[in-house]
Amino acid sequence: MKEKITDWIKSFYLHTNNGVEVFDQTSYDNHSVWWLLALMAAFSVLSYFMWWFFRNVMVQALGIMVDRTRVTWDDYLVEHKVFRSLAHLFPLMFMEYFLSIIFYNYPKWEGLFSKFVWIWIIIAIIYTVNRSLGVLKDIIQENERFKDKPIQSYIQVVKIIITLLLLIVMLSIVTDQSLGWFFGAFGTMTAIIVLVFRDTILGFVGSIQIATNDMIRIGDWITMDKFGADGDVEEISLTTIKIQNFDKTITTIPTYSFISDSFKNWRGMEESAGRRIKRAVNIQIDSVKFVSPGLLTRLKEIALLSEFVSNREQEIKEYNEKHGFVGEKAINGRRQTNLGVFRRYIEHYLRNHPLVNQEMALMVRQMSSNENGMPLEVYCFTKEKEWEIYESIQADIFDHIFSVVHLFELSIFERPSGKDLRKLEA
Repeated sequence: MKEKITDWIKSFYLHTNNGVEVFDQTSYDNHSVWWLLALMAAFSVLSYFMWWFFRNVMVQALGIMVDRTRVTWDDYLVEHKVFRSLAHLFPLMFMEYFLSIIFYNYPKWEGLFSKFVWIWIIIAIIYTVNRSLGVLKDIIQENERFKDKPIQSYIQVVKIIITLLLLIVMLSIVTDQSLGWFFGAFGTMTAIIVLVFRDTILGFVGSIQIATNDMIRIGDWITMDKFGADGDVEEISLTTIKIQNFDKTITTIPTYSFISDSFKNWRGMEESAGRRIKRAVNIQIDSVKFVSPGLLTRLKEIALLSEFVSNREQEIKEYNEKHGFVGEKAINGRRQTNLGVFRRYIEHYLRNHPLVNQEMALMVRQMSSNENGMPLEVYCFTKEKEWEIYESIQADIFDHIFSVVHLFELSIFERPSGKDLRKLEA
């Protein structure tokens, strides 16, 4: 192909002299710049067309074919964008193949452009290999025997090794040095490199792990108590991660600290269907008692409890009569407590709350009693996840709980204040 194109160009400068076909080298040299520009334009257009074709036609066509297959492994190729990486690789290989024709009369320029194209080819290969290894990881983890194995760690090590090797190949091409020379140089300078670039190496390793595991993204809400960070990630660099706290201060944390220390990423909450409320009210234990007939009558007047209280009372009555827990033995039978009815009321209240997500976990539970009374914990999820709205919903729920607790003849536990002690002294 190359020879045919070259011969076609030279055919414009052939003429017959005394019956002999002669190539006019001088005319060709005078026009070589124009041929260079024309060929560059032609191959740029062809390369762009190839890129567009592979990117917009072949990738979509392969995606449609993958959707119609019954196997699952090819779905991972689309999910990890392997076809998109290959779509960049083919046009680059096309350009590299024809560079010798474009720069036929300019070998130095050919070498320079060839290096530039090979850099992009290696980058495309790195992306393709890393994404293919991600596909391999997902395929392996489909097997029940490997689901609990640290496959991702092994894949990460392979990715790092292959990436480093390809980067060394890239340096070898750019500098025209042999691979053996680079390996020898790196071996000699390992100790100095580790000593001088310790923080950079740790940051590099940390950034690779963070990117591979998708631990942090720009815009994530991060909480890291050790560094006093509580805000949104603004910038992720090789050595540091910048976080803007909610008080508008900036906290800069070494990248590797996100690997060595614990932190909380609220992205899961933001991507979920709701934000959790997990808060308890402490009930005064000596206010817990069996429901009296008068209290039972008043509770039946509450719309959210009317049906429950009536059904529960009937159920308990039938149970006690069946087991003979009547008269003097009634103390051994079942009876409703004001705390139990109050717990059920809160649950019904949450079930009917328009801003509480009914599709997620919802319960009101007793915790272990302690010196602060009996904790009654509300556990549910709000539909709104924005901080200000979430806090408002949470406050409204507990405002309601505090305001109705006395209707159940219960008391909220409070530690005695100085005012209470002065009343006792008086």
